[in-house]
Amino acid sequence: MNKCVVTCAVLCVMCDVFIPNVMKLLLKFISLFYYMAISIRHWMFDCGILKSQKFDIPIICVGNITVGGTGKTPVAEMLVAAMSKDYKVALLSRGYGRRTSGYLEVKANSSYRDVGDEPLQIKQKFPGVLVVVCERRVEAINKILKSHPEINLIIMDDGFQHRYVDARINVVVVDSTRHFDSDSYLPAGTLRDKISALRRGHYFIVTKCQEAMSELDQRLWRKDLQKFAFQKVYFSRVAHVTPVSPFESELELKEGDKVVAMSGIGNPKAFVDGLKQHYKVVKSFNFSDHHRYTLNDLQMVAEYLEKHPTLKLISTEKDVVKFRLSRRVPETIRQKLFYIPMRLEFLEGSDPDFVKTIREDLAGKMDFDDLPALK
Repeated sequence: MNKCVVTCAVLCVMCDVFIPNVMKLLLKFISLFYYMAISIRHWMFDCGILKSQKFDIPIICVGNITVGGTGKTPVAEMLVAAMSKDYKVALLSRGYGRRTSGYLEVKANSSYRDVGDEPLQIKQKFPGVLVVVCERRVEAINKILKSHPEINLIIMDDGFQHRYVDARINVVVVDSTRHFDSDSYLPAGTLRDKISALRRGHYFIVTKCQEAMSELDQRLWRKDLQKFAFQKVYFSRVAHVTPVSPFESELELKEGDKVVAMSGIGNPKAFVDGLKQHYKVVKSFNFSDHHRYTLNDLQMVAEYLEKHPTLKLISTEKDVVKFRLSRRVPETIRQKLFYIPMRLEFLEGSDPDFVKTIREDLAGKMDFDDLPALK
């Protein structure tokens, strides 16, 4: 009997060690095929077999080379807010996770299930801006220009790896907490595009930086990102903004309060770590990126809050978009829910003013083609 127990224990240990290693090797093997596929695709664009289309109006593409949680949407929102003062702006997004397909213009009262959570968030923030979702970017841009001839600037949220659209400006967002050099290609890691694609970027924004980021760290990031003299690198962090109640709760959230965190984003660790700088996080409910909350999900969170009546709930701006128009949100969550509006702030040591430089670029005051490559 004892021998059987010992044998079973040994087999369990071997499985715990062997199976994860086999899975890692399998994912690495699959990632090689993924790398080959995207390499061939880039080669076809470079050779002209696949075509990139230029348009008569300027297009700013905000993208990245990894999946999940780098902070593209706050950058896109910053550009929408700034450029709307001088241009008639349209924002174009794929509308990731939506249950619909094709070209749709987002309304402030649209369902996030139809248009995606991030496009709806942007529309509710900027109701006067045209927000469009479409998985075929070229088709979408042609429809925008035909249906809305007043539009003279398009900001494309995501699509750096797409390449069917030849954007006037490529803004590439990079997560400082996940360096691409130590990452792997999908599905073994989070890289969805070749690292060499960074050569096509014009501006890099390194997000989620520590406020006290050293000059040495900034120089190292510049060394890894800048391949040409014209490329500029900015360093940013998420600014702490006073939390807001989406349901006009009578409760007040104060610095140092005990809270529960709830999020369905690509990098929940960065969100929770940011909260810990201002609040006492006693519990964290982490769901997958673009998560569609079920009634069971909300009831689970509500029951935890009911058991701990002194706690308050903090979620992300992207998640709260899904709750505002829902009748299924339990009353406990309505009373205790807060979110922190996302706002980027640039660190000292970044290149000169980002928005000013983008404006000069759009006005044709910067000629990138004449600048030499870095040695």
